Amino acid sequence: MNLKELENKTILLFGKSRAFTQDEFDAQMKYHDICVVKKYSQEVVLIVEGKMMTPYEQNISDELYEQKCAEFITVDALELELAKHIDSNTLLMSLKLSHDKTRLKGFLQNTAISDGLFLRLLAMYEWRGEDFFDNDDNRDVSAAIIVRFYPNIERNHNVQYATLGLMHLIVQCRDDELIKSIAELEPLQRSLNESPNGVNYKILTAIATHHYTPKNVLRMLVKKSDTYIKTLIAMRSDCDEAMQNSLYMDASPMVLEALSYNTNLCEGLIAKLFEHETYAKNIAKYIRLDDAMFEMFIQTNALDLAQNISLDSHMQERLLSLAKEDVQLALAANTHLGEDVLSQLLCGGNQEIILALYANANTPQESLEEAYENDLNHIALSHNPNTPHAIFRLLFLSKDVKVLQGLAQNHSTPVDVLYQLQLDSRFERAVKENPAFGEHIQSANIGWQV
Repeated sequence: MNLKELENKTILLFGKSRAFTQDEFDAQMKYHDICVVKKYSQEVVLIVEGKMMTPYEQNISDELYEQKCAEFITVDALELELAKHIDSNTLLMSLKLSHDKTRLKGFLQNTAISDGLFLRLLAMYEWRGEDFFDNDDNRDVSAAIIVRFYPNIERNHNVQYATLGLMHLIVQCRDDELIKSIAELEPLQRSLNESPNGVNYKILTAIATHHYTPKNVLRMLVKKSDTYIKTLIAMRSDCDEAMQNSLYMDASPMVLEALSYNTNLCEGLIAKLFEHETYAKNIAKYIRLDDAMFEMFIQTNALDLAQNISLDSHMQERLLSLAKEDVQLALAANTHLGEDVLSQLLCGGNQEIILALYANANTPQESLEEAYENDLNHIALSHNPNTPHAIFRLLFLSKDVKVLQGLAQNHSTPVDVLYQLQLDSRFERAVKENPAFGEHIQSANIGWQV
């Protein structure tokens, strides 16, 4: 449909507009020089079926359709076309000059406008010092945000009625512009230093930890937020050197410790934090290693290095050569353990190390199948996500509570086994807390959805 072709023409509208308010719809028709009538005449070139058609209108519409008097479309199609032709800059300026909150809210509730225009309009909305759901207008706008962007809203429509719906929206969001727009909303800006128990604070923590949160939002949070949110950002791998240095200047022990967990900690801060024993241990465990970094820590923090998943095969061999049992045990639990070192540890004969290897997801399934023959290995196998499904089913027949508890917690345990374990009150909680079981429930649409 082309609006240009409708200029100076007459259309017949049955019922009412849907996405646009009636006043706004009439204004758009006038802007495009389209005459709207309620009764059919020879001048009508298009018949639009709107919402809330009366039985009388439906009958007339059916008769006109049978007679093929004109082209028929739904009001949704017409409004989508109208939305495409809105001059965004003119609209924004008009709303800014008029301070017409009712009209602004009408556009925010208009599902036909683009997401980009919606976010620009959202930035103009004044919350008047109140929260997302503190009054009717704020509640309508908050619901409009959730309804527009929440995935599968039709399966969980109740989220639009609570502030936590915004948090769940953030958690599932993959749009950095949307995250930025929500982070800049007045209610959240006012909550940056409020009680950690507040709902808005939970939204802020979701933003601080979200993979898609843009750098400018993270920098704003580093500058304005409290210690806890700063610790969340300090541990992010994409926390750049400038942010790290800004966080270091905070001098809070919590923030400094959080920095020591950062896998991409800058060299300048490594040298400064290395002097503190606890921070040095954390850095050795989590920093993305290179040869120089490895040599820096091997003499003082070999045990911590053995837990670092960025160890290459040469580094693992060096640690193994130290012949320290605690270091070898840490290597055995390292999920990025190389095949050669793994084989050497298996041949070592230390039972504790062998059990750690059988619980390690990096151990080949062939070795795990052999391990099943010995009952002593069953607990370790029940915890290993790489254990073959056939063995999981055999382990389910065990009478050992620790084995069954491991199965209930393991995200690789077959769903049908988890269902059976859920029936046992001893393991019901563990199954419900198992993320794999939760995902299955959601995908099957037979339970909760976050």
